[in-house]
Amino acid sequence: MARALGLNEDLTEALSLAHDIGHPPFGHAGEDVLQEKMAAAGGFDHNAHTIRLLTRLEQPYPRFPGLNLSWETLEGLAKHNGPVSGPPPWALAEADASWPLELGTWPGLEAQVAAIADDIAYDNHDIDDGLRAGLFTLDQLLDVPLAREAWERVRARHPEVEESRLIPELVRDLIGRMVNDVLAETRRRIVQSGVRSIEEVRAAGRPLAGFSAEMAEGERALKSFLHALMYEAASVRAVRAEAQRLLAGLFDAYRADPGLLPSEWRPLDEAGAVRAIGDFIAGMTDRYAIRQYRDLIGPVDLPEGF
Repeated sequence: MARALGLNEDLTEALSLAHDIGHPPFGHAGEDVLQEKMAAAGGFDHNAHTIRLLTRLEQPYPRFPGLNLSWETLEGLAKHNGPVSGPPPWALAEADASWPLELGTWPGLEAQVAAIADDIAYDNHDIDDGLRAGLFTLDQLLDVPLAREAWERVRARHPEVEESRLIPELVRDLIGRMVNDVLAETRRRIVQSGVRSIEEVRAAGRPLAGFSAEMAEGERALKSFLHALMYEAASVRAVRAEAQRLLAGLFDAYRADPGLLPSEWRPLDEAGAVRAIGDFIAGMTDRYAIRQYRDLIGPVDLPEGF
């Protein structure tokens, strides 16, 4: 999409690759735990932690912390979901104090494209995952108008192919339709707004990259379907609850005995303990968190191979 719109592809790729690396183990489920456990120290926000990770915690260079990223990269990561309203999370406030990121304005088009690409990606990969996991059936999915229209196009193109072979084609068709819609709608908004510079993009007062009204309505219906039948499925809720129990137990164990932390992560004072533990846990993979819990506390009731 960045290439088709004549944007900076390198910047868009950097934003796309980095925008979620601040997630702790188990994604949003883990974020909810850290937000609660760290409330007294300002809480936890994965977008803000992304900036903290890239500017403070990663230290590959000998003379300064962070990855030496451009201002545009930091700004786009901070605001890829739009302007930051109200007081920013503490980690983002720290970064903003060092590199004023104009938090109240819209980001550049590269960040806006990365954000809408994220929606397209997880909508469609979740369709694939949900079908393969048996959380819903193709017939149930086809109750969603956007999916039904795509399926009709796919069947018309390949009437002789068995249905099970056409699921990947269904996902490709949906991705293509969404991408083409974003390109057309974004071009329309740019022309309509008359913007001619990045400063005018930031001052536009609204996003310039996004779905048309018709596609936005269809995509909302798809999200509602996935929320009801996938994200809130009983089996998924059970895994989420166990993952949250695990992460809460790990946090409490480290809080009770900071000596359990690797030496480089042990806080120098009590005031920094909560944030140090949050930083350490947020950097874990799911599997490492599970292994740490088993080693320090006890068994974990998660599906085999999780």
